[in-house]
Amino acid sequence: MATSEFKKIRIHRDDIIFDAYLVGKEDAPGIVVLHEWWGVDFEIKSHALRISKIESGYKVLIPDLYHGKFGHDAVEAKHLMDCLDWPCALKDIQASVNWLKCNGSRKVGVTGFGMGGALAIASSVCVADVVTAVSFYGVPPLHFADPAKIKAPVQAHFGELDNIAGFSDKKTAKALEEKLKASGKQYEVHLYHGVSHAFMNTSPEGEKRRKSLGMIDENITGTADVAWSRFQAWMNRYL
Repeated sequence: MATSEFKKIRIHRDDIIFDAYLVGKEDAPGIVVLHEWWGVDFEIKSHALRISKIESGYKVLIPDLYHGKFGHDAVEAKHLMDCLDWPCALKDIQASVNWLKCNGSRKVGVTGFGMGGALAIASSVCVADVVTAVSFYGVPPLHFADPAKIKAPVQAHFGELDNIAGFSDKKTAKALEEKLKASGKQYEVHLYHGVSHAFMNTSPEGEKRRKSLGMIDENITGTADVAWSRFQAWMNRYL
């Protein structure tokens, strides 16, 4: 992946300044891409780069929700996610949406993976001017953001073998579907056979990391291709 394609920018909100990473076509619809518990790493940049090149192109922004910190292993990543101030993270996401709208994007969507997937759903409830949200294997706590109160259409993706109870397992995915149905908004929930958590991470480094965490799947590349196709159709529909 050519990290040189990304431009590092600084976003201001209140008295906070945080880094974000920009890639894609100028004056195109915008997509805010929210990282996993690791932080802004090779995988999230790979996802963002791919999204930026969908058909006519998107302007993609990755906000660093950890403000410079990074999880080098699962223990450190879990600590960072557990310590994340989620209301402040939503303010960072709002500032990122605002930045895109002030810099050429008439419409802005949000997507995320793992922790970022949960925040993407929360964004559809709490962040202004979000046209649509796509979540990959993550659901926010109900007290933080109730999916029944989404203000924008939501698409969500889960692995059938995901065992992170209350966050991205099959039971949680089914409960999310019922909540989204109650919202009255357009939604899709996709459950993929034979794969577990983080099945979109198909790079050699990503697969190695997944295996080190005990995530062994039948065919994540084929599954990821289907999920990307659905993501593309959804974003093209709304943006």
